[in-house]
Amino acid sequence: MIVKPDAVGKNAIGQIIARVEGEGFVVRQLQMVQLSAERAGQFYHVHHDKPFYGELVEFMTSGPAVPMVLERDNAVAHLRDFIGPTNSNEAPAGTIRGDFGTDVQCNAVHASDSLENAAIEIAFYFGE
Repeated sequence: MIVKPDAVGKNAIGQIIARVEGEGFVVRQLQMVQLSAERAGQFYHVHHDKPFYGELVEFMTSGPAVPMVLERDNAVAHLRDFIGPTNSNEAPAGTIRGDFGTDVQCNAVHASDSLENAAIEIAFYFGE
């Protein structure tokens, strides 16, 4: 999971981590990073041909972010359900995105969508 620049800017890192831990996740690794445009572009390369790509890279470089490695049973599916839909406007209250996000881009957190992508994303931020 990554706490995105909008949530970092709201000083919500601790609240988000507390909720995630309260849901049974264990934080295994964590760091604060300031992505360059090149690194953000590499991370979101899967979206490079979409119209929002440039804005996404700009947003993810607008301030620090906090990637972390989380662990629990069924972690990927459980986390995605717990944080709520990508568009914060559609996320119910009580979810991370519903409570801390404002729209589809400023949605507080990123979560891997599969075990395969989780492994790739963990390696991206924390190495093999």
